[in-house]
Amino acid sequence: MTWVFIAVVVLAAVGFYWYGRRRHRQEPGVASFQRHIDALSSERRRESFERVRPQMQDDYDDETGS
Repeated sequence: MTWVFIAVVVLAAVGFYWYGRRRHRQEPGVASFQRHIDALSSERRRESFERVRPQMQDDYDDETGS
């Protein structure tokens, strides 16, 4: 019975350690917020559309045989 108690305590300690380390790897809230706002900006969206448009045109040309 003592071994079961020790195993539970060790597993709990390892779990808390792993959970604590995982939370510290996340970026700070301000940096995350700035990244999301930047992704929503019209300039960033325009850059994304400019990258996608040539691919969409190539796919359309392939389908129509042009």
